[in-house]
Amino acid sequence: MPPVCHLCLGCARSQRIPARLPSARRIGLTTGVSEARRILVVDDESSIVDAVSTALRYEGYDVTEATNGRTGLTLAQSTRPDLIVLDVMLPDIDGFGIARRIRADGLTMPILFLTAKDSIDDKVLGFNAGGDDYVTKPFSLAEIVLRVRAILQRSLGNATESTSRLSFSDLVLDQDSREVWRSGVPIETTATEFNLLRFFMLNPRRVLSKPQILDHVWHYDFDGDTNILETYISYVRKKLNALGPPLIQTVRLVGYVLRELEPEES
Repeated sequence: MPPVCHLCLGCARSQRIPARLPSARRIGLTTGVSEARRILVVDDESSIVDAVSTALRYEGYDVTEATNGRTGLTLAQSTRPDLIVLDVMLPDIDGFGIARRIRADGLTMPILFLTAKDSIDDKVLGFNAGGDDYVTKPFSLAEIVLRVRAILQRSLGNATESTSRLSFSDLVLDQDSREVWRSGVPIETTATEFNLLRFFMLNPRRVLSKPQILDHVWHYDFDGDTNILETYISYVRKKLNALGPPLIQTVRLVGYVLRELEPEES
C-alpha cells in the first residue's frame, strides 16, 4: 500500500499530487460521517485545493472549493459551510482577515488554518482571528481528515437551534428562515434590508461607521453611490418605526447604532 502523500509547497507547485488518494478507512482512519457535512476549502495553490478536496470527498464530505480569498469569503457568507479549511497566505485577502470578517458577521462555523508559517506568534494570530485549529505545511492528508473529523464532532455536537435567531428589544430576526418580527408582528424585508438589519443585530449598541456597514453588507468590492446606505437605512427605519420606538440611531459624523432611545431622547 503506497503511503499517503505529504503536501509541501514544492510538491504542490510541481503538480505531483496524485489525483486519487488512498481512503482514510484503508489507512486506519474512520470518519464517522453519517451525512454529507459541507466543507469549504480555500487555497491559492490549486493543486493543494484539489488534493485536500479529493481526500475529504473520498471520506464522504460535500466539498466546495475556492482559489482566492474573495471567492472564499463570499462562499463562506452565502453557503455557510459546516467547516472551512483556509490557507493563511492568500494574495488578495489573507486567511486571518477572512476569519475576522466571518466572525464579525456572526458566523460561527469552525476554521482550520493551513499555512507554511509555524511560529508561536503566527499561531496566536490565527487563534485570535477566530481559528479553531492550525496545521502547518508540509502536512499529511490523513492528518487533515482526522482534524476535520474531530473539529466537526466538537462543533456540531454543541450546536443548538437557538443560534439561528437574533433578538434585540422587541425585535427578532431568524437567520435561517430570513424572517423578521417586531412585537410579534412580521416585517417584510428585501434581501439587502435583511442583511443590513442582521449586521446591526450582530453588533447591538456598537457604533458602526458607514465604511464598516458598506464593507459588510455590500461587501469589499462595492463601488457604487455611497448614498445607497442612507437610502436603505431609511427603508429599514420606516418599517421598524411603524411598530415601535426608533431603534436605529444616527451618530453624527460617525455612523449608526442599534440601541433604544434614552428617556431624555424620547
